[in-house]
Amino acid sequence: MNNKDIAQHFGLLADLMELHNENPFKIKSYAFAARHLKNLDVPLGELSVNELSGIEGVGAAIAAKIYQLTHTGKLDLLERYAAMTPVGIIDLLKLKGIGPKKIAQLWKELEIESIGELEYACNENRLVELKGFGKKTQENILQQLQFISQNSNKFLWASLEEFANEIIAELQEAYPEVLVSVSGDFRRKEIVLEHVDILIGDEKGIVKTAVEEKYKGNPVVFHFCKANEFYVKLLQLSSDAEHFGFLSYKIDPSKNYNGEKEIYEAAGFSFIPPELRDNKLEWKLSEKNELDDLVELKDIKGVVHSHSNYSDGAPTLKQLAQYCKEQGFEYLVISDHSRSAFYAGGLTIEQIFKQHEEIDVLNKQLAPFKIFKSIESDILNDGSLDYEDEVLKQFDLVIASVHSQLKMSEEKAMKRLITAIENPYTTILGHLTSRLLLSRAGYQVDHKKIIDASAANGVCIELNANPRRLDMDYSWIDYCREKNVLISINPDAHSLHGVHDIKYGVYAARKGGLLKQHTLNTLTKDNFEKYIKSRNSR
Repeated sequence: MNNKDIAQHFGLLADLMELHNENPFKIKSYAFAARHLKNLDVPLGELSVNELSGIEGVGAAIAAKIYQLTHTGKLDLLERYAAMTPVGIIDLLKLKGIGPKKIAQLWKELEIESIGELEYACNENRLVELKGFGKKTQENILQQLQFISQNSNKFLWASLEEFANEIIAELQEAYPEVLVSVSGDFRRKEIVLEHVDILIGDEKGIVKTAVEEKYKGNPVVFHFCKANEFYVKLLQLSSDAEHFGFLSYKIDPSKNYNGEKEIYEAAGFSFIPPELRDNKLEWKLSEKNELDDLVELKDIKGVVHSHSNYSDGAPTLKQLAQYCKEQGFEYLVISDHSRSAFYAGGLTIEQIFKQHEEIDVLNKQLAPFKIFKSIESDILNDGSLDYEDEVLKQFDLVIASVHSQLKMSEEKAMKRLITAIENPYTTILGHLTSRLLLSRAGYQVDHKKIIDASAANGVCIELNANPRRLDMDYSWIDYCREKNVLISINPDAHSLHGVHDIKYGVYAARKGGLLKQHTLNTLTKDNFEKYIKSRNSR
């Protein structure tokens, strides 16, 4: 059981206790534990009760519960509340924006005990007259239920990564003579997919029955072919129909190719990575000899947009900076939450100056590594940022993001975002639509107008690399390039291991054809500093 699993148990416990109107102080302590534990880098299951008690925000009672959970797989208090609650009600708690109190109201007053019953009640307009709900809330709930239904049985690429790697490793160990590879949407690094495709070159037919039986019921589809057909089949499965069709007439069916690169070369083309094989940008990049300039993980020189324990991150500023330096990065842009994000411990003005003093000390200790002073400033309802100009000018750069009042029309979202983009202190526009993949669609925007405004104001756009966001969507990268808008691939890390989410952003960026020269944080520390100073002196 990893830290996120543990945190989810405590989050559910807090919700169930609130649902049953229990002690608010205890609810608050369990909810805090849920938010805090998921970002810790130390494996909680390896700690003693005394060591657990020493963690910030974890007292003796919660420490004992964590220990029980990690050693028995059970949490007695959670099981007691779960036993008092219909299973369907627990499913309703996963909905965004209505919370345990309103779910309790639906349960007690309308006797709704499942997702299906709630959807039926919305279609029957039963929530319109219910106190605290109304027509708008009912519409929002119905939209969310439809979104969930459309995305059921789908997975984030990142959530299937370990599963896919384990299968490949097991097959290679058990059948070393057999050719095997991931393929399909997984190999093309689609950000959301239904399963992992795996191709096996099984000449003798010895693998098929064994693997299909072993992995029955798992999100994996096996494909089989003869060994001499393996690389042509791999190319076909890892391309869309138009891309493969463009190549297929030049493929010699009698030839035993030794790799995909050989197939492309025989057709007169440079090798095209699987993530680009959708007949959109790949041929243009190939014609311009730009495929070798696609951004790679090793090109990222700095960690932009991360959170420390000054706000809602787990590591101290020093721990985060040292870790980034150890990982080979040249700089860190620390971007804790701003004061409007009270739920995330947003920084007061006094805390900002305290953090800046610590940064000055750490920069002397860690040189030539450098920490840049930043903030993730909330974009308020009117589009303004939530500090006065005198405060904003103290930062090296500002990331402007929307975190509240997400249920807004496209017209409202555009006015709010463009006002923020036009603020002279905005350097980077963070997670453009605030989407959460498979959970929240995000608000509607006119991407072209946002990119045009960013170009006019010299604002970079973030590709938030958290695998649940990947926002801005990679499909708009080509237009950003056309308008000369830089993209910053940012992990939005709240823990040390969260820094490594940068790779998911790089995968998505490559799908959009992002080149290293159009990526903000491929700049070396010195060039990044020059860029920031040049921009701030305008």
